[in-house]
Amino acid sequence: MLIAYRAAASAREALGVPPLPLDAAQTQALTELLQQPPKGEGSFLLQLLSERIPPGVDEAAYVKASWLAAVAKEELTSPLVSCEEAVQLLATMIGGYNVAALIELLSHQKQTIAAAAAEALSSTVLVYEAYHDVMELAISNQYAKQVVDSWAAAEWFNKKAPLAQEITVRVFKVAGETNTDDLSPATHATTRPDIPLHAQAMLETRMPGGLAELAKLKATGNPICYVGDVVGTGSSRKSAINSVLWHIGNNIPHVPNKRSGGVILANKIAPIFFNTAEDSGALPIECDVSQLNTGDLITIRPHEGTIERAIGEENCGEIIARFELKPTTLCDEVQAGGRIPLLIGRALTDKVRMQLAMPITDVFIRPKPTIESTKGFTLAQKMVGKACGLDGVRPGSSCEPLMSTVGSQDTTGPMTRDELKELACLGFSADFVLQSFCHTAAYPKPVDLKTHAELPDFIESRGGVALRPGDGIIHSWLNRMLLPDSVGTGGDSHTRFPLGISFPAGSGLVAFAAAIGAMPLDMPESVLVKFSGSLQPGVTLRDVVNAIPYMAIKQGLLTVDKTNKINIFSGRIMEIEGLPDLKLEQAFELTDATAERSCAGSTIKLSIATVSEYLRSNIALLNNMISNGYGDSRSLQRRIKAMEAWLANPVLLEADQDAEYAAVLEINLDQITEPILACPNDPDNVKTLSEVAGDQIDEVFIGSCMTNIGHYRAAATLLKDEGPNAAKLWVCPPTRMDEAMLKEEGYYAIFEASGARMEMPGCSLCMGNQARVENNTTVFSTSTRNFNNRLGDGAQVYLGSAELAAVCAQLGKIPTKEIYLALAANKIDPNKQELYRYLNFDQIKNFSDATCSS
Repeated sequence: MLIAYRAAASAREALGVPPLPLDAAQTQALTELLQQPPKGEGSFLLQLLSERIPPGVDEAAYVKASWLAAVAKEELTSPLVSCEEAVQLLATMIGGYNVAALIELLSHQKQTIAAAAAEALSSTVLVYEAYHDVMELAISNQYAKQVVDSWAAAEWFNKKAPLAQEITVRVFKVAGETNTDDLSPATHATTRPDIPLHAQAMLETRMPGGLAELAKLKATGNPICYVGDVVGTGSSRKSAINSVLWHIGNNIPHVPNKRSGGVILANKIAPIFFNTAEDSGALPIECDVSQLNTGDLITIRPHEGTIERAIGEENCGEIIARFELKPTTLCDEVQAGGRIPLLIGRALTDKVRMQLAMPITDVFIRPKPTIESTKGFTLAQKMVGKACGLDGVRPGSSCEPLMSTVGSQDTTGPMTRDELKELACLGFSADFVLQSFCHTAAYPKPVDLKTHAELPDFIESRGGVALRPGDGIIHSWLNRMLLPDSVGTGGDSHTRFPLGISFPAGSGLVAFAAAIGAMPLDMPESVLVKFSGSLQPGVTLRDVVNAIPYMAIKQGLLTVDKTNKINIFSGRIMEIEGLPDLKLEQAFELTDATAERSCAGSTIKLSIATVSEYLRSNIALLNNMISNGYGDSRSLQRRIKAMEAWLANPVLLEADQDAEYAAVLEINLDQITEPILACPNDPDNVKTLSEVAGDQIDEVFIGSCMTNIGHYRAAATLLKDEGPNAAKLWVCPPTRMDEAMLKEEGYYAIFEASGARMEMPGCSLCMGNQARVENNTTVFSTSTRNFNNRLGDGAQVYLGSAELAAVCAQLGKIPTKEIYLALAANKIDPNKQELYRYLNFDQIKNFSDATCSS
């Protein structure tokens, strides 16, 4: 084992990264070596045992905890590890498999062992149901009582170093906008669980040579601060924070290949990225960074809210920026090692004190109550309130809404799995957890095939539901599992429910939500987008999506320029009204795109009739899944019963008439008379068709979660009998149910006759980690976003409707307004009812019993 380990470590060292953590087989071999250590290997074996085994409920952690428990109980012996040292090592394992052993050791006949176990448990907060065992034992066991008293006194927190009064750091600045694609490139998605290896790809296209420059700055001996104008826009990737913290953070004792801490400064930090930084123990600060440049040495005074030139620098002591620490609990989050450990530990302390009839401790900074308002609640505030057992939740309030639905996709799933292991989660508390395989099914690498084989069992064994490779996109499936007016989250920024509300998150917070059944939320303000009028000829819902930034720019609520960028939507909830009769598939086009506005969440007001129609269809789908062996069947059955209960008494929450909004954007659809596109390479850079007509298009992609079956019928109708396309066309339906229906109805034959490349249902080009367009091409896409290098290196990408995409593919260029509207009038308008039909599974004969396998 040692020979193989050192060889692998040497290969990793050549890549500039540390060895991989030990797996269960290696840990088993290690424990055997520890009992009979080879000469001269003692210190190395102890280092492996202490620092190179994942904590929590990892398989290797089980082997480690079992062996240490046996040594502590003197069932096994090692010349390198005494009984007391075994207990001390158990204390470093965070929680999970070590907890039962430590509780048992509280009753050990040797007082030194029992006392060491008490000390270990006092610092362990991931105890879950074992809490009751300790409380019961404390009645008769002095060491258990010592643990309880320690938890009540929050000693686990007080032992940690508080946020420093001053922090001196060296600036590493990436000017402009840094999105999560820049920090965690999709082309390297398979390496994301391997944090140090994945971090080597950070900024590879955004700032070639950036990591070499960062390394030079680190060589000066100062900690590094990551600085940018706008940081963390785009996908909800914990891997982006993992990469940043690998380069600027600190090693976490006893947790291999992961770092915490670090400082991030920006004019604007995207909400999901900010939250993920909090969860990871970093210090994210929004402030004016215009006077900061790479190489500057600065001193941050977090409690005073100032940034100044450091001692030894020119103009030493000059204040160059001021800020306010937000949220108010940020100091405690940093001290606890992150928002998640703070929440878990604080809840444990509060629970113990409540059971002991003690007052709430003042050790922690508690969220400040918001100023009470006599105004009504918005729809989002009522939904979150319902999940908290309240009438509503005011903006600025800290709360922990219950999670009804949690989603995980496959490029974040392995990280979520690792986070769940660290959280010692053996069963989900969230009501419904769904895992998909939509990002890696079409072009799987060996590591993807391993994930496809192993992750479903991990999810199902904890009470979740696992889809199958080839089933299709996470969002297109997860939407069909939703309950009205409920709250959820997902490890993908496009988890934007058309029913209820979701707050997308990084994989760490998703794991927390799945494991605990609730998630922390500082309730955002809401912006109301209110539609009036009706869709004009040739204008699609995708054009309505782009009309939101278009009108916001006109009203000064949004700017495209990243310097001092204005974005009224950023960090707020977009609440949409005025389109109550939309089908749910259509509604998702609008909520889905709120990710590109950097919204924290979104709601849309719909009618009871459309919601009821959708739920009846979805009950048929869930019954179909049960019939075809999808697990966990109990979760599926529980969700069916909940849907049926709502249908028996269909009521939807509504915003109060006097609800307050941060802004109101009114859009008259009668005034939108032509398509609106997002232009290269920014989803905010929107223009009318007339402004960009004639631009050459090399490749076209019709796919992603922004599409539904109606789009494919319409696109095929525009291509029918027109001969081969002038541009390369990619077509990828969102689910295999869409694929099957399109084949049955003859639309696949039309696409194929036009020369289209048909892709397996899933994310395809949208994610950029599988197939990609040719380098430096101009592309028209129906996908979600068009950041630099996402679809292909150097690609210039327009975003718009499937209908316009089909015409672009046919012509090899963006058509004029007149040409497009004429085609739409001749081919689309006469067939609207036939084309824009949606999949109502309850109306498909024998669907519930039909085969559902991929």
